[in-house]
Amino acid sequence: MLDINFIENNLTKVKEQLNKRSENYAVMFDEVVELNLQRKAILKEVETLKANKNNLSKQVGELMRNKQIDEANKIKDEVSSINLTIDKLDEKLKTVQEQLTVKLQNIPNIPNDDMPFGADDNDNVQVRVWGNEFIKKHPTAHWEIASQLNFVDFEAGPKLSGSRFVVYTGLGAKLVRSLANVLLDLHTSKGYQEITVPLLVNTQAMYGTGQLPKFKEDAYITTNDQYLIPTGEVPLTNLHAGEILDLNQLPIHYTTYSQCFRQEAGSAGRDTKGLIRLHQFNKVELVKITDQLSSEAELQAMVKDAEAVLQLFNLPYRVVELCTGDVGFSSTKTYDLEVWFPEQDKYREISSCSNCTDFQARNMQTRYRDANGEVKLVHTLNGSGVAIDRLIAAILENYWDGEKLILPTVLRPYFNNQEYIK
Repeated sequence: MLDINFIENNLTKVKEQLNKRSENYAVMFDEVVELNLQRKAILKEVETLKANKNNLSKQVGELMRNKQIDEANKIKDEVSSINLTIDKLDEKLKTVQEQLTVKLQNIPNIPNDDMPFGADDNDNVQVRVWGNEFIKKHPTAHWEIASQLNFVDFEAGPKLSGSRFVVYTGLGAKLVRSLANVLLDLHTSKGYQEITVPLLVNTQAMYGTGQLPKFKEDAYITTNDQYLIPTGEVPLTNLHAGEILDLNQLPIHYTTYSQCFRQEAGSAGRDTKGLIRLHQFNKVELVKITDQLSSEAELQAMVKDAEAVLQLFNLPYRVVELCTGDVGFSSTKTYDLEVWFPEQDKYREISSCSNCTDFQARNMQTRYRDANGEVKLVHTLNGSGVAIDRLIAAILENYWDGEKLILPTVLRPYFNNQEYIK
């Protein structure tokens, strides 16, 4: 959530930057500014009434000591009237504050000044490419390979749960487990602390990272208002909600492997085959909590950590910086890693690394004391390290030779040191 005072003090600049996104926020900004003016006017009126009430209360004591009972009672009545007015204003203030909060929760983070301008993912800017020498073209689709190897039962998932659910079987199930181990071992070797998180979180946690209210239609909610996590980012980032951290605790680096759940509302017809866009998927998540001066450097390091996964598997990929029309709701800067899919003859997203600056921290009230003892909001970052189902799909397409799956060297210890599976 953005700081309303920052919006008011930089209204022209904020409007200009946010209107580079795919929506126009001008009207919403006018509404939040007006609500904030109402909020401040009510607060000022309440403060004036309370000051008057305090003065009158002092007079009551003095009158009572002088046995001027009637005068004291008149002032008591006046104080009671002021209390009623304050109560009404407090209720009005509560309503205005709630309206203001709802409006602010629907405004995304401000794109950084250098973010490429564009309408959608076609306008994202390529930063670098890796592994051109490994590129293949037009082999078999990953879902056909997965079925041929009996890695995935694409019919059992819909039978049990509905469309876009899959059942990994035999060596396919082993592959999911093996990849989770490989990725966690890689990231913990780089200093990330491994965490196992709940798959259910409360409403407050979803608001904390900006999943609510914007993405409510994509969320799976239970009968007691708990949510299945859309990503490990939600529980990991909320671990320090409401805390004031010491500077020497930062930066904090967390990683987790979890299953994640998204309804993918509005994506009907897109990637309905295979493992690219599932309602339940496996992912290793990276989260960083930093001071305000370090977050940009930490973002660049996080991207490198995600790239290390694809380099470990010798998978061709490229890094793109997202444009203003494609960047996520909570992010002020995002890089996507796109891995090569030979059958599609294109790169597809497998990781997204974002700097949210203090946008999520304001929701969660996660703060730290800087070197001068001043309390400030932390900066939060998140990234995929990486999406396991998409990694499986990429391995299948890039390592299939038409008859057998050549196992990447790093996976062979998990498969009795076999060189291939057929």
